[in-house]
Amino acid sequence: MATAAQTARPPRIMHTMIRVGHLQRSIDFYSKHFGMDVIRTIDVPEGKYTNVFIGYGAEKTDPMIELTYNYGVETYEKGTGFGHLAVGVPDIYGACEAMRKEGVKIVREPGPVKFGTTVIAFVDDPDGYRIELIQESK
Repeated sequence: MATAAQTARPPRIMHTMIRVGHLQRSIDFYSKHFGMDVIRTIDVPEGKYTNVFIGYGAEKTDPMIELTYNYGVETYEKGTGFGHLAVGVPDIYGACEAMRKEGVKIVREPGPVKFGTTVIAFVDDPDGYRIELIQESK
């Protein structure tokens, strides 16, 4: 007979929250360039904020990005503790070229990581959050 520990579901990452200055601009960016969908929206007027959860699948099984818009706040200090989000893409060169044409800032052009072969690139989202693109295996 299995123990409770053996049958229990392991912990999982549910979401990462980033604060954004223009909610629709951020939704459009992640939808257009990464194919993410809005999964859930929570508007809390009495708290003066809105949370939008975006991602690729069901909230109960897949991690999300939580975009938090605080009414009237357009910019934030990024600090030095947070590094980046990472998204796997099937064609990193094509993705970067398409984003460049749309005015997305390419921070690091596609190429292999130092001392390795994995191809990566970095872009900035409209609020300046860094996103690592990782070439997915074919």
